[in-house]
Amino acid sequence: MSLRKLAEIAFLVVVPLAIFLLLTEVVLRVYLRNHIFYDVEMSRYALALKIDSPDPRIGHHHRPGAEARLMGVTIRTNADGFRDDEYPVARTGSRRVMFLGDSLTLGWGVEKEATFEHRLEQQLSRERPTEVINLGVGNYNTTQEVYLFLEKGLRYRPDQVVLFYFINDAEPVPQRSRFPGLGRTRVVTFFWSRIKALISQLSDAPGYREFYSALYSEDSPGWARSRESLTLLSEVARAEGFDLRVVLLPELHQLDPYAFEREHAMVRDFVRALGVPVLDLAPAFRGEDPQSLWVSLDDAHPNARAHGLIADYTRDFLLESGP
Repeated sequence: MSLRKLAEIAFLVVVPLAIFLLLTEVVLRVYLRNHIFYDVEMSRYALALKIDSPDPRIGHHHRPGAEARLMGVTIRTNADGFRDDEYPVARTGSRRVMFLGDSLTLGWGVEKEATFEHRLEQQLSRERPTEVINLGVGNYNTTQEVYLFLEKGLRYRPDQVVLFYFINDAEPVPQRSRFPGLGRTRVVTFFWSRIKALISQLSDAPGYREFYSALYSEDSPGWARSRESLTLLSEVARAEGFDLRVVLLPELHQLDPYAFEREHAMVRDFVRALGVPVLDLAPAFRGEDPQSLWVSLDDAHPNARAHGLIADYTRDFLLESGP
């Protein structure tokens, strides 16, 4: 076959395909203005609000002074990249509490005023003027949370630090995508998420329960790093003189009986062995309808009602350390 003929065939294939992809991209962008899909929103979050950290133990952090509308709510970051108000580094006289965590602590899919961070700041302030500073970042694990605190949070000299632990905190630090630009296209993010879901249903790949349980196996490097990071944080707390506490947040797919009781027990036992107070919220959520607590049908992050429950169940635990 001649080179000219090959070029003609390629032209007849490539041009219609390019037109199809372009039209599909336009249609999806219009459609997704009024319809929310978790994977698409997470991709937009990474592009709009995240930047790489020079510290590989942190991996990424929030872009300072950024704003994006995600999952139907606006997320704004302050000059330090926290989803929070601007707090001076110098102490103001108020009690200062710092929250460490991932997208649940960030308040993914929930207006800031409805997050458990904001609610707890209001509730704790009824006892004594309190500033709660939120260091929550999406896709973080324990290692990232601790090292972000050491890099950006410790200089605020908190009276209390609360690490909100979630079942996936034993995952490895996520690696930067080799093709970050693809996340800008709705065609790729939308259809790839659908393909992954289909492959998961048709294959013998482990489900979410098996995946999370495997993170806590004896030889799991992520769980080992989580323990190392918790140990480091407890040592820093003793050296700096702040009260350290750990709160275990429930995974909201199965609450009664709770799907990860064994894993929560492992975390509780380890934290207590460090001499750090720990509160497991999973028992408090028994009897709740799980999906009534989700931000959307395809996203089990806690919604505003769930954030309210977290705040209510956590308040007294945070006050135990005294004023």
